[in-house]
Formats: sequence, C-alpha cells, structure tokens
Amino acid sequence: MRWSKSLIPTLKESPREAETVSHKLMFRAGLVRRVAAGLYTFLPVGLRVVRKVERIVREEMEKQGAQELLMPILQPQELWEKSGRWDDKELGMLKLKNREEREFALGPTHEEIITDLISKEVRSYKELPLNLYQIQTKFRDEMRPRFGLIRAREFIMKDAYSFDMDEESARESYRKMYEAYSNIFRRCGIKIRIVEADPGVMGGEKSEEFIALADSGEDMIVSCSECNYARPATDGITDETADVNYIGEGNKCPRCSGSLVVGRGIEIGHIFNLGKKYTKALKATFLNEAGKEKFSFMGCYGIGISRMVAAIIEQNYDDQGIIWPMDVSPYQVHILTLGVSDQNTVDLANRLYEEFTAEGIEVILDDRDERAGVKFKDADLLGMPLRLTVGPKRVAQGKVELKCRRDGKEFVVAIEEILKKVKEVIAMS
Repeated sequence: MRWSKSLIPTLKESPREAETVSHKLMFRAGLVRRVAAGLYTFLPVGLRVVRKVERIVREEMEKQGAQELLMPILQPQELWEKSGRWDDKELGMLKLKNREEREFALGPTHEEIITDLISKEVRSYKELPLNLYQIQTKFRDEMRPRFGLIRAREFIMKDAYSFDMDEESARESYRKMYEAYSNIFRRCGIKIRIVEADPGVMGGEKSEEFIALADSGEDMIVSCSECNYARPATDGITDETADVNYIGEGNKCPRCSGSLVVGRGIEIGHIFNLGKKYTKALKATFLNEAGKEKFSFMGCYGIGISRMVAAIIEQNYDDQGIIWPMDVSPYQVHILTLGVSDQNTVDLANRLYEEFTAEGIEVILDDRDERAGVKFKDADLLGMPLRLTVGPKRVAQGKVELKCRRDGKEFVVAIEEILKKVKEVIAMS
C-alpha cells in the first residue's frame, strides 16, 4: 500500500475522551474513529489488524473441527421468550419493532438462534458431536461505554457452540476450545491468565475467562509470578491495592514457590459448559443408539475480536507508539522514502516495494512529500515490525537502513541483500 493513496489520518495529540493507552493510540495512529458513544468505524489500517486476528481465530477453530456459519444479528422475541432471557437486563439488549409490530432484538449473543437451528436439523446421535462458530457483529446497549474498544456497544465477536450426546463428549469439546483459545492468544502476542468464572447470565455448569493482563483492565485477578495459576480477586481488594502484593494465604502460590500478586486485566475470551439449559428450553433433542429421545449437551465459547485488538496494543507499546507482533501487524515492513526529490531514491524505494510485494511480504510505502521527522514519528506511531529507510546518502553507497521496532536493532544492508535480510528477520519473529 502506498501512503499517498491511502486513508491514514494520524494525529499528534490524543482526543480528550480517550482514557486508555489503546484508545489513545488507535485514534492517533488512524486505526479507528468514533461515530457515537461506544460505536466506532475501523479505518483501513485498523481493519487489517482485525482481519489478521480473524484469520488466526479461523485457523485454530478449524484445527479443532469447528465449522463456520453466519447467523443474523436481528433476533425474534419468541426465541428469547423460550429461553426465559427476553427480559434479562444484564444482557443489554436493544429491542425494536418492525413495520408489522413484531418485536426483535439486536443480538448480544446467539445461544437461542443456534439451538433453534440444531433442534430442527439434528436428529440422530450419529450427527454429533457438532461445533459451529461465526465471526459477526454483536450489540449490547452498555450503560456506560468507555475505554474505546474495550467496552463498546457494537463489537466484533467470534462465538462458537458445541453440541454433544453426553457429558464426557461435552467435556472433550470444552477441552478442545480451551486449547484453541490458548493457541489463538499466543499467536496474537497476548499474555493471558485463565481464571474460573461465574457463568452469570449464560448459565451452565462451568466457565473460564481468558484475561489479558493490562493496567487498564476492568477485571481484578490474583495471579502467580512464576506459573499460570490465577483466580478472581477476593472481596476487599480495591483499586488502591491492585498494584501491590496480595497479602492473603501467606502471599504464596498454592501450586509453586511463586508469589501471588494482584493485577488488572481485560476479559478477551470466555468459555462455558452450558449443560442442557438451552437445549431443554428450545427442545434440541436427538435419538440415541437405543432410539430414545435425549437432550444434547451444549457449550458456548466467545472471543472479543475487536477487544483483542485493543488488548494487543495494551501489551505492546512504548512512548512512541504501537509495537505490533508480526502475525497481527497491519503490514510487516514500513518503507520510508526520504528525499523524494532524488529520483534514484524514489526509484529504489518503488522497486523494493514491488519486489517485496511480489515475494508475499506485506509492505506500506511512505511516499509522501513530507519531512523526514514526520515520517519517522508516524512510523513509530503505527508500529510495523520492520522499518526500511531509503535515503539519498545510503542509496549513493548502495545501501539501505533496516530497523526492528520492538528491540530497536538497526542494520545497514547492501541493496542486493535487503530482501534476504528482511525474510530472515520475519522468519525469526
């Protein structure tokens, strides 16, 4: 992509309403723009990150045998009446009527829709187990949307639903989703803690939250400094004590010799073993081997895709801007053309851009007629993993400069070797 032909409205200052690091940097880097409270437009560079996250999610879900479908965001009242959740205030449903005076809601989740589908389509135990997922827009009418994409009204979610013939099979489906989620967050460069959670309005027998550690998070957890042990913070832990060692239980982890500390985090994933709550309510049955009608066991598994983008930034930034992990970065390489009045420099930058693109390397070329300082600041703000500077002085020497955004390492590389070097660095990331 050529910057001069693109919509990348970077800002020097953060908007006044921006509270968290991710909120400020997403605005300043031109990833999103606010439409109304809790509603955001993803601009082209921001959408590229969303699509990268979605690709990773799809790959890991499909490794576990899940199949993708797409359900409507507009959901009829009668299905929610069957499950008993139509009047549930905690879900924050936005309700409306069509021209025929039928009531609908903008879906905050899709248990009712998917279970109704299964009740009509699955007849035999031979069709189970089944895991179906979608990546789709959700809407929850938050009373107080804040923190940008961390607490928005409209957001992108991956939600999956498993159906099994017995408890043992249901536990296996749950385990597969636990594994898929762990892989997804690792690949996206997010450090997480997994804590047992209250099933809440979803109901069911068991649930676990995947928490991205971040100072801006709304959830407070107690976690170990040495292992993966974590649990929700107990009553009495407040914002004022969130940054100090937890003093209960001798301050020692029950699983290892590490210390327990209190911290904050962002819930980016949640998995539930629902049992038969929804399959009974919506009569999703199957015939077992003996020909008897049984209710299937159900699980549901959610990941906040757009919230993940914010969480990635919350864990990957410095004073200059974002530091994208390679697998979710909008582009892998950011080429800066310095001295646009020098034709040799311009020609080389264009040639490298075309060569990298032909090799499958994702490149943004800053070909604007701007001062070098502006280009360097914007490059640090956007945070692509590799910055390639093409300037008249180095070009005259037959060289270019390569810098790694994360660790600041710099290399002066011969022009004929730069493609090989870039590939090596990408492969090691």
